Amino acid sequence: MGKGLFITGTDTGVGKTFVAGALASLLRIRQFDVGVMKPVETGCPRLDGRLHPQDAIYLKEKAGSDDPLDDICSYALEMAAAPSVAADAAGVAIDLDRIAARFRDLCTRHQLTLVEGAGGILVPLTDTADYTDLVRKLHIPVLVVARASLGTINHTLLTVHWASHLKLPIVGVVVNSPAGSPAPSEQANLHALAKRLQAPLLGCIPYLPEASHDLSLVEKSLDLNRLLALLDLG
Repeated sequence: MGKGLFITGTDTGVGKTFVAGALASLLRIRQFDVGVMKPVETGCPRLDGRLHPQDAIYLKEKAGSDDPLDDICSYALEMAAAPSVAADAAGVAIDLDRIAARFRDLCTRHQLTLVEGAGGILVPLTDTADYTDLVRKLHIPVLVVARASLGTINHTLLTVHWASHLKLPIVGVVVNSPAGSPAPSEQANLHALAKRLQAPLLGCIPYLPEASHDLSLVEKSLDLNRLLALLDLG
C-alpha cells in the first residue's frame, strides 16, 4: 500500500495545483510512481456537454497517470464556489467515504498519491464536514502551500495552528509566488514567518511566468529530499 500526502493552501489562488503538479513531475524524474487526486473540483467548464475538471486533468498530465479521470476527481462541479455550495447548486451530495475508497484504490497502484484540496483547509465539503474531516478519514499528512505576500504570516500560522490543534500531521510549508516576485517587505515577512513556524519551511518558489514553469528552478527552491524523508520515502 502506497502513502499519501494532502496538499492544502492558506487561501484560494496560492498555487496549490502548480505545487502539486511540480511535485508529481519532480518525483517522476526520480522514478517514483505517483498518483494524484483532486477529489472535488469546482468552477469546471462545460465542454461538449461534459464538465472538465481542469486542475485534475493538469495533475493527471504532470503525474503521467493512466488512472481514469473519475478516479482522480470524484466530483466535478460547475459553480465556482466552495464544494458544499457548488454541490448544493448541482443537487449533488458529496460522500467522503466514496472519496476515501477511491484514494485507497489509488494507493494500491502508486508509491505516493498526492491529494489536492480546494481553497483552504476549512473550506466546507458538506453541511457538516470540511477538508480537515477528509484528511482525518484518509489518515495522511498535510503540506501547506502559502502565498509570498503581505498577510501570509497570519494566514499560514492560523492554518498550521488549527491543523495542529486537530492533531493533523503537518510535514511542512511551501511558499509560492503566483503573482510576481516578492517585494522587499514581503521577503522580510517570509523570514519572520520562518522564525515562527512550528513546521518545516520546505522551500520558497520564485515567481515563474505561466509560459516558463521551469522545473529546475522549482527543484532548486524545494528541499525535496527532506520532504521525502519526512514521508519515510527517502
